[in-house]
Amino acid sequence: MNLNERVKAFSELGEILRNSLAGRDETNSVNLNKLIDNQYLNNPWFTPENVRMAVKAIADELKFENLTKWTNAYPDLDLVRKPLNVVVIMAGNIPLAGFHDLICVLISDNNIIAKTSSKDSELIVFIGDILCQINPDFRKRIRFTEGFLADFEAVIATGNDNNSRYFEYYFGKFPNIIRRNRNSIAIIEGNETNTELQALGTDIFSYFGLGCRNVSKIYVPDGYDFTKMTNNWISFSEIIKHTKYSNNYYFSRAVNMVNKENFIDTGFLLIKENPGLSSPVAVLHFEYYNSYNYVLQQTQGLNEKIQCIVGRNNIPFGQAQAPHLWDYADGIDTIEFLLKKIFAGI
Repeated sequence: MNLNERVKAFSELGEILRNSLAGRDETNSVNLNKLIDNQYLNNPWFTPENVRMAVKAIADELKFENLTKWTNAYPDLDLVRKPLNVVVIMAGNIPLAGFHDLICVLISDNNIIAKTSSKDSELIVFIGDILCQINPDFRKRIRFTEGFLADFEAVIATGNDNNSRYFEYYFGKFPNIIRRNRNSIAIIEGNETNTELQALGTDIFSYFGLGCRNVSKIYVPDGYDFTKMTNNWISFSEIIKHTKYSNNYYFSRAVNMVNKENFIDTGFLLIKENPGLSSPVAVLHFEYYNSYNYVLQQTQGLNEKIQCIVGRNNIPFGQAQAPHLWDYADGIDTIEFLLKKIFAGI
């Protein structure tokens, strides 16, 4: 396959997914929607609403113009060379968390050995099957496994800080991208519109806050009144009906009350002043600031811990969980990494 054929295949995949979500694809709609509706049986966090959101975000991005814009930035992608066997160890914190690595490996004309998460294996395999139906040449490029890893030249692994130490021990001698814990923040200026604050709620509550692109901390001006913000999040209050989320909420509330900590209680989210970036499920950290420069200094110093920044001067409110193809996790350009390793002759 040349680059144009690969781009067309992923463009067609996007169209199939969009049509399947809308019920316009007789072949795939039933199977995809059945998978979406049943993921919570294997992973209670994967509600149909959240799974559908993840599939839609991918489907909307897989358009020919987006794929072309992305791949045009890498002239070497169309050069013929021996493909690498690339292991991709996929995370399972949100639905289809490993898809971007899959497309990076395949669009660069390499072979993927995908070790799927036990919490999220069916959807990515289903999408891989559709891709192979679109272009059967992908059948020799894609291998899903839950077992022993062998015969590979490079590794892309995503996990928490504990897993990363394990990955470094076993894969450190191979060219690798090893991702660790990251969190996302939002910068509030104080005069946001209701629409912006409502959109910020999407960045916070999507996937129950489990994604690295979910906002887990906000910076607010000194003396900020949270009333307007929390009033705009009433539409997200149904989240408390989810058993695992509510268990986390009530546990954190009890701990904070016993410790006599100050916090704002919305009835479905605790908002607590805390300098930490990472917050527990159902808790949002905040920090006051007296100048925008202070926030800039803080974020620059925490660059290796921040996945993305939401705000008027950064990612628009509501778009944290809708990254473009060229928005790389941890700021590491996966395509550039793979191309360098190919031409290094590993």
